[in-house]
Amino acid sequence: MFDGVAKRYDLTNTVISGGQDYYWRWATRKALALRPGERVLDLAAGTGVSTLELAKSGAWCVAADFSQGMLAAGRFRKVPMVAGDAMALPFADESFDAVTISYGLRNVADPDLALREMLRVTKPGGRLVVAEFSTPTFALFRTVYMEYLMKALPAVAKRVSSNPDAYVYLAESIRAWPTQTQLALRIADAGWSSVKWRNLSGGAVALHRGFKLD
Repeated sequence: MFDGVAKRYDLTNTVISGGQDYYWRWATRKALALRPGERVLDLAAGTGVSTLELAKSGAWCVAADFSQGMLAAGRFRKVPMVAGDAMALPFADESFDAVTISYGLRNVADPDLALREMLRVTKPGGRLVVAEFSTPTFALFRTVYMEYLMKALPAVAKRVSSNPDAYVYLAESIRAWPTQTQLALRIADAGWSSVKWRNLSGGAVALHRGFKLD
C-alpha cells in the first residue's frame, strides 16, 4: 500500500494537513532535544523528509522504513536509508541516542513489539518521541475532525494522491487508534519511563515522549 502512495506521498500529506505537517516535523525535532553528534533512528521515515528535519540539529540521522518504494522515492535526499521491519529492527542493542516514529506506529502489525524493539536499540538514558494522529480534546472540533477524516480526506486524496484508496485506510486507522492516555500507558508498558505527551493542533496530533532508564 505504501509503495503505491510513495510517488506523491509528501505532497498529499501537505495538502490533507493544510500545511501543518511542516509544523509537526519541527515540533518533533524540538521534542527530541537532539544534540550535534548524537545518533538518531527515524523509524517509518518514508521518503526521508522527516529525517532531513531531524538532521538540522547536527545529529547523525538514519531513515528506516518497511516500504522500499517509499525509500526509493526519497533516494534523492542526502540521508542514510535502511529498509527494516519495526518489529525486528536491523540494528544492534543500544545503537542510538534517540528514536522517533512519526505516523507509522498505527501501521505496525504489533505496535507493542515495535515499542520494545525501539527500547532495545536505544542507549541507556536515551529518549523516544512518537508523533501520531490522536483524539482532539474539544468535543466540537473532535466531531468536525472525524467528519473530515471519514468524508473529506478521501475526497481530497482522490485529487492529489497516487493511490487514493490508501487514504480510506488512513482515516479508518486514525479513528480506531488509542487516545493520548491509552497510548501513554502502552508506551510505559513497553518499558519506557517518564512518559508524557503534548497535544498539537488541538489534539489532532500528539507527541509522546519517554526515556530509557540507565
